[in-house]
Amino acid sequence: MTNSSISGGGGSGSGGGGGSDSRFFTTQKKGEMHELRLELHSTDRTTKVDAVKKVIASMTVGKDVSGLFTDVLNCVQTGNIELKKLVYLYLINYAKSQPDLTLLAVNTFVKDANDPNPLIRALAVRTMGCIRVDRITEYLCEPLGRALRDEDPYVRKTAAVCVAKLYDIAPDLVEERGFIETLHDLISDSNPSVVANSVAALSEISETSGRDVMKISASVLQKLLAALNECTEWGQVFILDSLAKYTPAEAREAEGIIERVTPRLQHANSAVVMSAVKVILSYMDIMGGGTNATPGGGGGAHAESIRALTRKLAPPLVTLLNSEPEIQYVALRNINLIVQKRPSILENEIKVFFCKYNDPIYVKMEKLEIIIKLVSERNIDQVLLELKEYATEVDVDFVRKSVSAIGRCAVKLERAAERCIGVLLELIQTKVNYVVQESVVVIKDIFRRYPNRYESIIATLCDNLDTLDEPQAKASMIWIIGEYAERIDNADELLDTFLETFEEEDPAVQLQLLTATVKCFLKNPEETQDMVQRVLDLATEESDNPDLRDRGFIYWRLLSTDPEAAKLVVLGDKPVIEDDTFRLEPNLLNVLVGQIATLSSIYHKPPEAFVVRAKRSPMRDDLGVGDVGEEIEEVDEEEYEDENDVNNGGGADLLDMGGLSVNNNAKSGGMGDMFGAPSEPEARMAKVCAPEKSGGIELWAGFRQVGGAVQLELDVRNISSSVPISNMAIQLNKNAFGLSPANQQIVCNPPVPMGGSGKQSVELVSNPNMMVQVQAGQPASPQIQVAIKNMTTGLVFYFAANFALEALFTSNGGALERGAFIEAWKSIDDKKELYGTVSDLPAASTDIDQVAAKFKMHRIYLIARRPVPNAEGQEVAYFSMRTLTGMVFMAELTFKKGVNAAKVCIKTENIAYGVQAKLALENLLRF
Repeated sequence: MTNSSISGGGGSGSGGGGGSDSRFFTTQKKGEMHELRLELHSTDRTTKVDAVKKVIASMTVGKDVSGLFTDVLNCVQTGNIELKKLVYLYLINYAKSQPDLTLLAVNTFVKDANDPNPLIRALAVRTMGCIRVDRITEYLCEPLGRALRDEDPYVRKTAAVCVAKLYDIAPDLVEERGFIETLHDLISDSNPSVVANSVAALSEISETSGRDVMKISASVLQKLLAALNECTEWGQVFILDSLAKYTPAEAREAEGIIERVTPRLQHANSAVVMSAVKVILSYMDIMGGGTNATPGGGGGAHAESIRALTRKLAPPLVTLLNSEPEIQYVALRNINLIVQKRPSILENEIKVFFCKYNDPIYVKMEKLEIIIKLVSERNIDQVLLELKEYATEVDVDFVRKSVSAIGRCAVKLERAAERCIGVLLELIQTKVNYVVQESVVVIKDIFRRYPNRYESIIATLCDNLDTLDEPQAKASMIWIIGEYAERIDNADELLDTFLETFEEEDPAVQLQLLTATVKCFLKNPEETQDMVQRVLDLATEESDNPDLRDRGFIYWRLLSTDPEAAKLVVLGDKPVIEDDTFRLEPNLLNVLVGQIATLSSIYHKPPEAFVVRAKRSPMRDDLGVGDVGEEIEEVDEEEYEDENDVNNGGGADLLDMGGLSVNNNAKSGGMGDMFGAPSEPEARMAKVCAPEKSGGIELWAGFRQVGGAVQLELDVRNISSSVPISNMAIQLNKNAFGLSPANQQIVCNPPVPMGGSGKQSVELVSNPNMMVQVQAGQPASPQIQVAIKNMTTGLVFYFAANFALEALFTSNGGALERGAFIEAWKSIDDKKELYGTVSDLPAASTDIDQVAAKFKMHRIYLIARRPVPNAEGQEVAYFSMRTLTGMVFMAELTFKKGVNAAKVCIKTENIAYGVQAKLALENLLRF
C-alpha cells in the first residue's frame, strides 16, 4: 500500500511540475543536502511534499540520507495523508540506525492513533509495527489495543496483522496484554477482511511459537466457513490454509466442510484453487479413502462421495496448465505430489501433460515426470509415440530426459518393456551421440529389472562403443559387458579398449571397469589373467581414490585366497531393481500433501529441511552488548582506510584455515596431532587494530573454518593497559557474507596482563538479517567491520578485516562430478568469467600435484587436468569449490613449465563473489 501511495501521490504532489515521479531520481546539483533541508522546512505544502519525495528517491537508489532524519521527522506534523505516508516510509527505513531520534516520533504515532481519520489511525499502527526497535515496542501496546477494538474495520484488520509483527519482536508482551485472545474474538467479526487477517496473524504466531494458538472449535469453524465466501482472494487462502490444519471429528463433518470448500475450485486465483485442493485431499483421508482414515470412518459409505470428489478435482487442476509458464511450473510440482497420493484423479488426463513446442524447458521436464507417473498399459502406445517425438528435439537436456522416460516406462510396465526397447533401438540407429549414450544408460536399468530376457540387443549396443564419451554411459556399457561377458565373444577385447585410458577415467567408470574385469576373469580365467592383474595393480597402487583402492584389495584377497567364494560374491544373483516412479515415502508424502500451495510442495521437502527459524537470544544489557550493536551500525567505512593499509590491498589477510583447539592458546596439540595426522593449517593473522586506538590493546585477526564452522581468530596483546583484559563483547556490522557472532561474549581465561597476550576464537554463524545486499554489477566487499567493547574499562573500539572466502568452503558437495562440472561450466555465460595472473610464485605452487594437495586442505577439489594442445610445457587444471551458503565456483588454472606464474580463471553464477574466490586462490598459490 505504501508503494501505491507514493506513486498515486505523484500527480497531486507534483504541483506545477507537470511530470512523473521519475524526476525525483534525477541527479541533484552540488549541495543537494542543504537544498533538501531548506525545502523540507518550506512553508509551501507542495514544495515540502516534493522534497520528501526526493529524499525517498535518494533512499531508494541507495544514497545515505539519514542525515536529514530530524528534518524529515518535522514534516510528520501534518494533516496531509500523502506527506504523512512518505515520512512514515522514511522512518521505517532509518529507525533501526537512528533509534534515539525515532523516539521523537512516538508522540506523533500516539496522536495519529487517535486521529478521526481511520486511514491515519491504521497508518500509525502499521508504521509502529514495522519499526523493529525495542524501545518503540512499549509505546505500541496502548494504541494497538485500541485499534483492535476500533469501530472501523480497516483499522481492525491492520491492527490484527500488527499483532503478529509485535509477537516476532516481543512475544511475552503480546501474551501479557491478551492480544492473542483479542485475535480469537476478531474471528467473530462481522467484516470478512478482519476475520481473514486475524486468521493470518494467528497462523503466523503459531509458526513462530511452534504451538497451536489457532484452536479451531466448532463455533470458530462455522465463522471461518461463513467468511470464506465474502473475503478477498488472499483472505480465502489464509482461511483455507487454517482449515487444512484442522482435523474433523468424523467423516460426516469432513464431508460437510468439503461441500463448503468445493466452490473455491472454480476461483480465478490459482492460489485459492490449490489451497482448496489441499483441504479436500486432507479430508478425503478422514472420509475413509486413504491411509489416514480413522477406524469406523465410513470408508465404504463414503466411497461414492470420494469418487465424486475425485472427478471434481481434475478440471481445476487441468485449467491451471493454461496459465503462464511460472504458474504452470508451480502447479505441476503440486500435481506431481497429488498423482502420487491419488493417481486416479488424473489417470484419464494424461494428454494435457504432453509438451507443447513453446513450453519452457522447466515446464517440459515437470510434464515428463507426471507422464511417467500416469502411464499405464492403456495409454503406453500414445505415450511412446510422444516420447519418441520428443527425442528428436533440439534441446539436449530435454532429449536426454525423454529417452530416460522411455526406459522408466519399461521398468514400470513389464508388458510394455519390449515395445519400449524397440523404440530405444530405433533411437540408437539415429547415431546421435547424446541419444545413444542415454539409451545405453536406460537399457542397463532394463537389464537389471528384467535379467536374461532382452540380451539379444547387446550386439547392437557393442556396435556403438565409439560414440560413448560420458562417464555414466561408459559405466553402463562396461557393466553390461561384464555382466554378460559369456555371451559376448570379444568381451575381453572390449574391456581392454577402455583400460587403455583407465587412469584418466571418471571414478565411476574405474569402479565399473574393475568389477567388470574381475567378472570377465571369473568367467574366462585363462584368457584374462594378465588383464585382471593389470587392473588390480592400477586400482591398488596407482590410484588415490579410496573407494577404488579398497574394492581392488577386496577383489585381490578374494581371488588369491578363495576363487569359489569370489564367484559367489561377484557373480551371485542380485535383487532386481524396483520401479521408483512413486519414490516418496508415504509419511513424507502425507506431510507434503498437507503443504500443498507452499514452497515445501515445490521443493518436495518438509519445511524444516530448508526453513530455519532463528531463536531470539535475550538482550545482554548487563554486558552492554546492545550498545555495541547500536554503535557499530553508525560506523563509516572511511574510518578503516588507514587500518586496511596493513592488509596489502586485502590480499595478505585472506587467511588459511585450520586448528582444533577451542581456546587456541596452543598452536598444536589438537586431535590431529594425537593420531599422528597433520592438523589443518593455521589461520594467517594480520594486525587490525593499533594500541593507541583501543586503550593499549593491539589486535591481530584472521579467519578460518574448524569443524564446519567459520571462526574469527583473535590474538589479543596487552601493550600498555594496566588493567588485565578479562571480558569483552563483540559485534559485527552487516556484511556481504551475512556473518555474525554465535556468542557476543569473549572471556579471556586467564586474563591478559600488561605485556601479555592471549588467543581467542569467535564462532561465526550465517545470519540473513546481517547480510548486505550486493548492488548489481558490483563485487561483494570483503571487508567485515567489527566492534569490540572492553567490559572492564567500557571502551568501545572498531576495526575491519578482509574476509577470507576459503573459510566458507565446504567439503559437502564441493567436489563436482566431472560431467556435472563440464555441464555447469558450459552453462555459465562467458561474461561471468574473471581472469587474473599470479606471478613470483614459489616453486611448489607451479606443480599441479602440490597445488591440488594444498587446495584440498582448504576444500578446493581437483576435477581434471590436461596438457594444452600445441603449447609445449603448458598444463591446465580444473578445480571446484562450494561455500557453506551454497555458492559454487569453478576455476581453471594454467601453468607453464619453468615459469613461476599461473593464470587463474574463475567462472560462477555468483559473479559478485567471484572476485573474492579468485583472490582466495591467488593467495593460496602465493603462500
